[in-house]
Amino acid sequence: MENFSVINLLNDFSNFLKIILSNSMRFDIFQGKLTIFIHHSVQRLVIVRTIIFNAFLMLSHQNLMKFPIKAWRVIISQGLSGLFRAFRQFIDSSFNYSRWIALYDTLNDNDHKAINFHISCMKWQPLISIIMPTYNTPERWLRSAIESVRSQIYPNWELCVADDASTSEKVHSILEEYAQLDNRIRVIYRKKNGHISAASNTALDIAQGEFIALLDHDDELSPHALYMIAVALNEKSYLDLIYSDEDKIDENGRRFDPYFKPDWNPALLTGQNVVSHLGVFRTELVRSTGGFREGYEGSQDWDLALRFSELIPAFHIHHLPHVLYHWRAIAGSTSIGHNEKSYAAQAANKALCDHLIRTGCEGVATSAVGGYFRIQYKVPSPEPLVSIIIPTRNGLHHLRRCIESIKQKTLYSNYEILIVDNQSDDSETINYMKLLECAGIARILRYDLPFNYSAINNFAAQSAKGDYICLMNNDIEVISPDWLDEMLGHASRPEIGAVGAMLYFPNNTIQHAGVILGMGGVAGHIYAGHPRGTHGYMGRAALPQNLSAVSAACLLLRTSIYKEVGGLNEKNLPVAFNDVDFCLRIEDRGYRNLWTPFAEFYHHESASRGYNDTIKKKLQFKRDCDYMRSQWAFRISNDPYYNPNLTLNNSWPYVSSIRRATKPWQD
Repeated sequence: MENFSVINLLNDFSNFLKIILSNSMRFDIFQGKLTIFIHHSVQRLVIVRTIIFNAFLMLSHQNLMKFPIKAWRVIISQGLSGLFRAFRQFIDSSFNYSRWIALYDTLNDNDHKAINFHISCMKWQPLISIIMPTYNTPERWLRSAIESVRSQIYPNWELCVADDASTSEKVHSILEEYAQLDNRIRVIYRKKNGHISAASNTALDIAQGEFIALLDHDDELSPHALYMIAVALNEKSYLDLIYSDEDKIDENGRRFDPYFKPDWNPALLTGQNVVSHLGVFRTELVRSTGGFREGYEGSQDWDLALRFSELIPAFHIHHLPHVLYHWRAIAGSTSIGHNEKSYAAQAANKALCDHLIRTGCEGVATSAVGGYFRIQYKVPSPEPLVSIIIPTRNGLHHLRRCIESIKQKTLYSNYEILIVDNQSDDSETINYMKLLECAGIARILRYDLPFNYSAINNFAAQSAKGDYICLMNNDIEVISPDWLDEMLGHASRPEIGAVGAMLYFPNNTIQHAGVILGMGGVAGHIYAGHPRGTHGYMGRAALPQNLSAVSAACLLLRTSIYKEVGGLNEKNLPVAFNDVDFCLRIEDRGYRNLWTPFAEFYHHESASRGYNDTIKKKLQFKRDCDYMRSQWAFRISNDPYYNPNLTLNNSWPYVSSIRRATKPWQD
């Protein structure tokens, strides 16, 4: 078959049908998701024939329910054209990760030589002890795991294997074989089966390295995994915890489903074990925490990550944006579904409850969608006053809907509403505001100057009586009654700065699920346009997490922090990006901003002020962009809550176009 571009091919629908009908693509259903795989070579894209069913068979009656729900939503809402877009997006996702592996994650001879030379120049080559418990491991996977360690380019390691009283003689013979083959492999046999925590502690007992790395008995390490750890330690010798990106590997050695993780994100860690694989810990600190706790089997490494991170400063934790670990996806593994080991979920809940007790936080750990978790933090007692600031200019319909939704749907009662009237000249709107003021529902503040979003809110903040300030657009409509409890529970924690919410367009697509720096050139809303209910990449549209910035269309924070950073930037950012700048200045003060999907609103965006459709507005937007790029250039190009391997295009699935990560041996 001739060389051609997949993107150009899909632009021509007739050719797309020919490809499908000639079975040139392979369609797999895995975990209820449609995945389309395209074979390729490193030098050029080659579409090869495979023996698999065509797309129309997949839409037949027997496979109808297996087609992804998200794709059906697109098809129903957008018609037949949505079907073709869905297929194209699925193809992009699969193609790009395979292509990324070939281009950026496959070591050649020159890479090996460069890495070996770099290692020889290292001032410090710490011993890394790999902890691996085993129990009746199938020979194929046990050998693969051990060989992945023996294939490490970095030489100063030891593999500490604790066999948990396997009943299989084959396991014993394989371990003995490797112990004889390589003196860096040390094996200890437990007389009684004690499960993974006990076995991991046994392996920990014989570890001699300054750091331990965790490896399951059927998974694999990338050849440069330990080298990357050593590089990080040579650059920052004070590090206590290092974790990397990871992916999954099937029985045929095919890698898929990469998790390109954010840098340290403590809020996300309470929803999922974002550390996971590859996790590397300073040995003495692991021992001081008591190692792996029995009774937490299935989530023992998550429990360890929680306890460990509580003891060290955040800057002692480092994320490597490289895929260094391959999680085996076979029957019985949690890598193919959280329901594979239900006891793991129970242990995770227990670990999170313990975390709350140790950190002195009042909250409740509950399960969330996708096998993840959520902590509902309690509102401070006595309940603090919250000042809700709503700027407006006319817009009676939107203002009334906003106020009525607050009054009718908000469970939390201790709040005040401050409406800032910016030169309204509509008599009905003015009369409505007078009625609100007479009824004691809201205070009306007059701002009789040209529109400046930052200045308007700063003006109102001076009159706010609350301990907390909530910035809210007049085109916001409350959905979830406990929105203020949810946001206040987070904002009251001392380490948290601004708290943002989930905002939907009226058509039930996402408008705001947090801000990613660099998107659109400065900053953009992640998952914008995706259907309501989207879990997002690795559940990140469904979990509270730390982010660099959130939208001021609905933003809550302590009044003291608002004053500490000097409010919004009314001089340089009167219209756009003032919320992003505000959040970044909050972070500079040592706080972490947070976004939660459990405070939900409709946002009738631009209903009041319109779009950037005039020359004046476009020039102002350009000035705002220029200021942000000059002030926050480094942060815009390095969002710590994103990943350098992920696209800055707001497409779906989110891993659709992958940017290259740095290679230290090429620096």
